[in-house]
Amino acid sequence: MNNNYKSGFVTLIGRPNVGKSTLMNQLIGQKIAITSNKPQTTRNRIQTILTTEEGQIVFVDTPGIHKAKNKLGEYMVNVAERTLKEVDVILWLVEPATFIGAGEQHIANQLRRVNTPVILVINKIDSVKKEEILPVIAAYKDVCDLAEIVPVSARNGDNTDELVREIFKYLPYGPQFYDEDTVTDQPERQIVAELIREKALHSLQEEIPHGIAVAIDRMQKKNKIMHIDATIICERDSHKGIIIGKQGNMLKKIGSTARYEIEKMLDCQVNLKLWVKVKKDWRDSEFLMKNFGYREEE
Repeated sequence: MNNNYKSGFVTLIGRPNVGKSTLMNQLIGQKIAITSNKPQTTRNRIQTILTTEEGQIVFVDTPGIHKAKNKLGEYMVNVAERTLKEVDVILWLVEPATFIGAGEQHIANQLRRVNTPVILVINKIDSVKKEEILPVIAAYKDVCDLAEIVPVSARNGDNTDELVREIFKYLPYGPQFYDEDTVTDQPERQIVAELIREKALHSLQEEIPHGIAVAIDRMQKKNKIMHIDATIICERDSHKGIIIGKQGNMLKKIGSTARYEIEKMLDCQVNLKLWVKVKKDWRDSEFLMKNFGYREEE
């Protein structure tokens, strides 16, 4: 075994929409986590892997820490908070603003309770002038015990190499957990379901998105074509009409944009069929949540 090789687990936390999934996709160089400008996009812990000469970083993306409103919300918060104690490094993403709001204060309180090194990542630096970044660093530096502060732009990759160097500084020496070419431990079906959900989030209005889940009913390869049947589950009949759209136009749009991404990921031709079903209040039903893949880890 290589004594200079480092490996460990890193989690990204931050309020919804600070760019956690965008940053992870940028670091890995591939699209694994779904990104959307709607909050609470990431529901399960997604593990992605970055392997370099120096070592291997396993990123555990957590659902955003927020105040829970229903069973799904509680599940998401529990997963996020438990992760903080299990990893080697925490990346806390914030926006480049000097005002530290209630959401950030809530996260800072969580971080004061753990002994894990915290790297503060000031994201979206492409949206402000250079001289505006120093006051942000000054505002945050005493909020909790920070190991490092690294300003980046997840969208265009500015300073992300520096961030990777800082992460390695705090990782223990250890074995490689995954093969070089592994980028995620998510089963293909789950990534496909997430991609369909992402395209639905992008296409639909504000009202519906939290109330949708995607179930993959069939995924089978025949004659080099991957046949996928999937159901979009929503909470109300009125939502079903919006998701299907006039003459099925909305569903067609979701299907064709999702198919394009799935083909890129699976590297083969895809035949995607989508259905829409109503399951009232699925987010408050533990049975249905388990059905859609949201399971508390044992």
